[in-house]
Amino acid sequence: MSLLGVLKAVHVLSAVVWVGGMFFAYLILRPSLSVLEPPQRIALHGQVFRRFFLIVWHAMPLILITGFAMIFGVFGGMAGLRWNIHAMLLLGLLMAAIFAALFFGPYKAFRAAPGPGPLDSIRKLIGINLVLGLLTTAIAMLG
Repeated sequence: MSLLGVLKAVHVLSAVVWVGGMFFAYLILRPSLSVLEPPQRIALHGQVFRRFFLIVWHAMPLILITGFAMIFGVFGGMAGLRWNIHAMLLLGLLMAAIFAALFFGPYKAFRAAPGPGPLDSIRKLIGINLVLGLLTTAIAMLG
């Protein structure tokens, strides 16, 4: 397998884990939690976030590292790349910034005092990142 093949595989698999995890959490897990009482929902969210965010802290840097490695190590820089690679880079950096803001903002507040207030902010930011992740995936397929 070539270096490019390995970089693409790690890049795509990391993106699938991150975006797929958000899709599952937002559209399947969260609505299903309505059968639990509020204290149980909050406790379960705490466990889910702790595990998922640990995975994202591994997947997100891998996406960025492999993306930059392909851009600068394989393709020779940004100048000759198609529009979709530029768009993917911009959206990926935006998603990373949103995740960092979520982690060090509402999630930090949730860990300190678990409750519905931080959960709402976390949900909104995950929703934004989910849309951006799906859009990035679509752009990747257009190029």
